[in-house]
Amino acid sequence: MAMADVRAGPRPACAHISCQAGAIWVLFRLVASLEGSDALAILLARFLPAGSPGLAIATPAAAAQDIFVTPIPNIPFSGVVNVERSHVGPDGSSVIFKTIREIARDSRGRIHNESRAFVPVSDPNTPPVVRIHLYDPQTRISTMLNPQERTFWTQTVNNPPATVPPAPHYGSAIQQGLPQNEFTREEDLGVHEITGLFAHGFRETQTIPAENGGTGKETVITDEYWYSDDLRIYLMIKHGDPRTGTVTMTVAQVARAEPDPSLFEIPDGYKPATAEGRTNQ
Repeated sequence: MAMADVRAGPRPACAHISCQAGAIWVLFRLVASLEGSDALAILLARFLPAGSPGLAIATPAAAAQDIFVTPIPNIPFSGVVNVERSHVGPDGSSVIFKTIREIARDSRGRIHNESRAFVPVSDPNTPPVVRIHLYDPQTRISTMLNPQERTFWTQTVNNPPATVPPAPHYGSAIQQGLPQNEFTREEDLGVHEITGLFAHGFRETQTIPAENGGTGKETVITDEYWYSDDLRIYLMIKHGDPRTGTVTMTVAQVARAEPDPSLFEIPDGYKPATAEGRTNQ
């Protein structure tokens, strides 16, 4: 029995799709496989020359976080997330981009999460901040800051975020002791030290048969998740797909001290964003 690429979601109902629909489907599969807030950056990287001076790619604000900072109290910390992404083009060439962003959580459970533009891996400059997300679990107020426009907007969250990060392996077969299917293999990688903290790792390997992979040969996709029970966040996430490229996100420079309170507040001089400004964020 042939297996459909489960990462790509349900396929179109018709067997013969138009050229335009096919292009949309390829685009959908690429974005779906990237798993994170920087999917658009990888998509755009396909059309941009490597090493272009001053090149920076902003990522869409509506997309999900890569490293999910859980809003739980009494475990303050601060750190940075290093992200490196490569994209494989149709001709087999690879384009590599990087970014770095600050994250923090205070004793009240308030979180600070930056998003910065992607730049070529050869660029020595620090990527510019695109936006900053703040969240206070006590008030359930979520705030988005636009440093470039010096604007902000807030909203009250009806359903508070979970206190554990969303993850494919939570409730998976390996955690429940259930048999694994023939196309996906899960491995418990044990506990290892990452940036001075212990993390429990899991790897999921998905094998897509040649007739379903779109390349004419068997495709193997791998995902790794390294979770810190101490900080209640992922310290490392890896994703690899030979059709699209690789993604590696690593938390570094972790400090267990109470972060600066100003990280969780709207800076002086910021004004409420217009409706158009909110849409652009």
